[in-house]
Amino acid sequence: MVGDDPYNPYKRHGYDPYYNYFDTYRRPRPEAQARPGYGTRYHQNGLPDLVPDPYYIQIASYVQRSPMYNLRCAAEENCLASSARYAADYDTRVLLRFTQRVKNQGTADFLPSRPRYAWEWHSCHNHFHSMDEFSLYELLDARSHSHVAEGHKASFCLEDTSCDPGYYRRYACTSHTQGLSPGCYDTYSADIDCQWIDITDVSPGKYILKVTVNPRQQVPESNYNNNVARCDVHYTGNAAHISGCSLTG
Repeated sequence: MVGDDPYNPYKRHGYDPYYNYFDTYRRPRPEAQARPGYGTRYHQNGLPDLVPDPYYIQIASYVQRSPMYNLRCAAEENCLASSARYAADYDTRVLLRFTQRVKNQGTADFLPSRPRYAWEWHSCHNHFHSMDEFSLYELLDARSHSHVAEGHKASFCLEDTSCDPGYYRRYACTSHTQGLSPGCYDTYSADIDCQWIDITDVSPGKYILKVTVNPRQQVPESNYNNNVARCDVHYTGNAAHISGCSLTG
């Protein structure tokens, strides 16, 4: 009713000398609805859904031996085992390299968990990392499933590397906008820094390579049950044979 509206200047005022005072700046406004997570932008009430590609891991894996003087940038990002802290420039590290391709098969953009002002500049690689833990790489014993190599949390510069037919790239690895669009892939080839597990201290044997995307579920997804890929690894000491890669819950 008009007479019950405290912000109506024409309501019945009695003897109040401020009856015609109408402060528009103090009118309460409805609060915006909070969104779960900074990054996810809803599109038709949808959510992103990240899925790693086990086929890419299997076909593009290999063992590389590299001197420490080529790995100083990677050491700054904690991509090597702890024993590398005391390694000299000409000491050799053994790296199990593999390619990772992640698809967003959901209905919304996957955006970084950190706001733009909190992105971290990496001078070695000359780009911003917008997530601390986009992927987690682990090497497990085939029988006990215990950790045999120190896995690391890979931070990334999110972008649309390629897309399915009918979809278009909208994000790039820039300082302004990063993300992964629906129907698009973010691909990290095996030859880039930190796309590995340091197996310098691992003995020959049979293991399991475990790759998890969005491991701490910092960005909401419609399905977390397809975020893990596992592969069987037979390490001979000189080479690694990867087989049986598949998605697991």
